[in-house]
Amino acid sequence: MSFAEQWVAFCTILRKEIVRFIRIWVQTLLPPVITMGLYFVIFGTLIGSRIGQMDGFSYMEFVVPGLIMMSVITNSYGNVVSSFFSVKFQRSIEEILVSPTPNYIILLGYVSGGVCRGLLVGIIVTLVSLLFTRLSIYSLPITIGIVLMTSVVFALAGFLNAIFARSFDDISIIPTFILTPLIYLGGVFYSMSLLPEFWQFVSKLNPLLYMVNAFRYGILGVSDINVSYAFIGVTVFIVVLTAWCLHLLAKGTRMRS
Repeated sequence: MSFAEQWVAFCTILRKEIVRFIRIWVQTLLPPVITMGLYFVIFGTLIGSRIGQMDGFSYMEFVVPGLIMMSVITNSYGNVVSSFFSVKFQRSIEEILVSPTPNYIILLGYVSGGVCRGLLVGIIVTLVSLLFTRLSIYSLPITIGIVLMTSVVFALAGFLNAIFARSFDDISIIPTFILTPLIYLGGVFYSMSLLPEFWQFVSKLNPLLYMVNAFRYGILGVSDINVSYAFIGVTVFIVVLTAWCLHLLAKGTRMRS
């Protein structure tokens, strides 16, 4: 395929993905906004008023970056895993696989769709958070860079989950038993400095801790970890997951059987 044909193929997949989640916005965009709004009210306003300051900021200011990142992660992941598994389940994926569309264009299209939904929800949640507190950006390049790269990582992870899933039940196992615990233990609601030394060491094994703290650093200028480690780790994840997804697409794993 020529570059122009590849561009058309990519835009077609991306447009389909965007139209899909916008058409059912009541299911894709509204629920995470309502959920995050409840977090702001309960954790930020009610509980936060009793906790006081954390790392020199009000508790509401402290948790908002983590909640924004949580919404980006879950929606980037959820969009790709549900969309790609649906086309695989309906066998419409075979039409794409038999076409001359390169595998990397297929992957790029679905991942870009997941990133678009994740970032859109993140922007909406950010606007909602302004009703509860004020936000100032400490470092715009770090803020944009880490949220974009994190969204790509979890869109790729959602694609990987969709490839291996055999039923709709399989696409809920990873978010329920792995993703959600990692998010809640990733420093969204607390500073790692509050933990005993042993649990600080355990927390450092959680990759989401680095992503959340890097984003918090971009907004507030405070972090429990070295931000450069976060960018290095996220870059490694992107490379490894991309290579794995392309390898599975080339083999036709769980798609041609």
